[in-house]
Amino acid sequence: MAVERGHSMTAFVRSPDRLASFMDRIEVKRGDLLDASQLAQVIDNHDAIISSFGPRLPISKADAHLLEQFATALKSAMEQTGTKRVVVESVAFLFKDSIMPPTYLLGRLLFPAVVADSVAMERIFAESSLDWTMVRPPELTNGPYTGKYRVRKGHLPAFGFKISRANVADYMIKAVEQHLSSRTIVGLSN
Repeated sequence: MAVERGHSMTAFVRSPDRLASFMDRIEVKRGDLLDASQLAQVIDNHDAIISSFGPRLPISKADAHLLEQFATALKSAMEQTGTKRVVVESVAFLFKDSIMPPTYLLGRLLFPAVVADSVAMERIFAESSLDWTMVRPPELTNGPYTGKYRVRKGHLPAFGFKISRANVADYMIKAVEQHLSSRTIVGLSN
């Protein structure tokens, strides 16, 4: 999506083989996303960071603080390189006022470790001087890009049960391009 819009991209990932079909269009680098010095080398001279980093499922006990560790490393790397803009995918489970669906309740009951780790991650960015946007989608699907989705600042859109990864990516790219929702949390859904 970003390449089609004329952007050059570097993907810094744990498993480059998963991006084999994109390697002719984007730069793919393998590394440790929890290592601030490796992150700094990759993000130096980039205008913005878009992150959809998250734990592999099922989440192991060793990954209980993975998002918090990542946020700490990325914040440090961005401060070292002077990169200010970051758009981060988080989880809709953090919306405490969402009644339909009851995301916070479901998150606390079914995924308490994910909720705690996501809260810690978001706090690190919120307390930084970075120009961040937190994107909190509900259940992600592999559906197609449609460009038809709802965005609500500070809340999950009512009856926001699902959204395709492609539509989340579209919003995250637009948030960088159009400087949307600076230092704001947004909910997305179909």
